[in-house]
Amino acid sequence: MAQSSAAPPKERYIPNGLKFAFGGLAGMAATCVVQPLDLIKTRMQLSGSGKSSFAVAGEIVAKEGFFSLYAGLSAGLLRQATYTTTRLGVYSWLFDAYRERNAGANPGFGTKTMLGVAAGSIGAFVGTPAEVALIRMTADGRLPQEQRRNYKNVADALIRIVREEGVLKLWRGATPTVGRAMVVNAAQLSTYSQAREALAGRVPDGVALHFCASMVSGLVTTIASMPVDIIKTRIQNAAKGQSQLSVVTSLLRNEGVLSLWKGFLPYYARLGPHTVLTFIFLEQMNTAYFKYT
Repeated sequence: MAQSSAAPPKERYIPNGLKFAFGGLAGMAATCVVQPLDLIKTRMQLSGSGKSSFAVAGEIVAKEGFFSLYAGLSAGLLRQATYTTTRLGVYSWLFDAYRERNAGANPGFGTKTMLGVAAGSIGAFVGTPAEVALIRMTADGRLPQEQRRNYKNVADALIRIVREEGVLKLWRGATPTVGRAMVVNAAQLSTYSQAREALAGRVPDGVALHFCASMVSGLVTTIASMPVDIIKTRIQNAAKGQSQLSVVTSLLRNEGVLSLWKGFLPYYARLGPHTVLTFIFLEQMNTAYFKYT
């Protein structure tokens, strides 16, 4: 009797719905850790002074209290729930779709970059309202008392923006937000995948590999995306009636081209660890899914 050969095990995939959920949860968990750095970065980008990140952090704590470093956390969490959930979910879905159409082969660096751009632009548009609320809430403490918006939480911020300025203001600065996300995701998602492949075998698999790949990815992303990020921040915090063009020209005229990289240290200190933590949390969720299902 001919001996029957066993069929090769079918490759397992995480359902698309869970990919989106895991991406959002990983980003939200990372945000809880790095929110103070995000606030310091925003304050430095809005300030015309040349103060260091440590000086800015000290002033915030001295004038507003330690817990003010977590101002805007609810908006930061909503941003991750919308933006990160969408971008990581779409990227994972596109990545797997490519492999299915190419007999399991991984996409090359150029293709990964294009997948990152597509995923980032979609996620950014979905997350822009939370981004607007986040910028305003983290910036509020630097204003005089009579000029502060004093949003209670992200829901209050969104409702008041719609009531006082109109629903379209929720997407104020959507163009630079999407532009920044395209740069960030082209750099972040593609360089993370590439760095992980390059470091595999040289760095022990697991958290150590995720950490090293994420720090490389975070550095490249910071250098590439900071100019678009500071323009986005200035536009979304601008006073009512101020045009986007006037915001940009005023920034360049008064502070110079190098101001586009203002706050580099807190930006990377925020983006690097956030990238590390997001991918570590995401990888651990993926590992747990395959282990327990």
